[in-house]
Amino acid sequence: MISHITKKDLTILVAEKHGMLKREADEIVDTIFDTIRECVENGGIVSISGFGKFEVKERPERNGINPATGERIIISPKRKPIFKPTGKFKEAVK
Repeated sequence: MISHITKKDLTILVAEKHGMLKREADEIVDTIFDTIRECVENGGIVSISGFGKFEVKERPERNGINPATGERIIISPKRKPIFKPTGKFKEAVK
């Protein structure tokens, strides 16, 4: 059982499984990750059936308190990338 996979490991697994050069597999893996990142950066959603959904969660501007001074502050809006696994993926992990 594999407990930790890096991008390099993923590239090697793809190359071995499909009988291709590691360089070719690396280009494919890079293209997949770049495409997901670009879509999400631009506010899009990437849905992969049986796996999950990558998207951006928008956090609006809100009021807050500086914990060091107790002063009221305005917290600026933020964008956060999130991944939501499908039910099928969650079930497989159980």
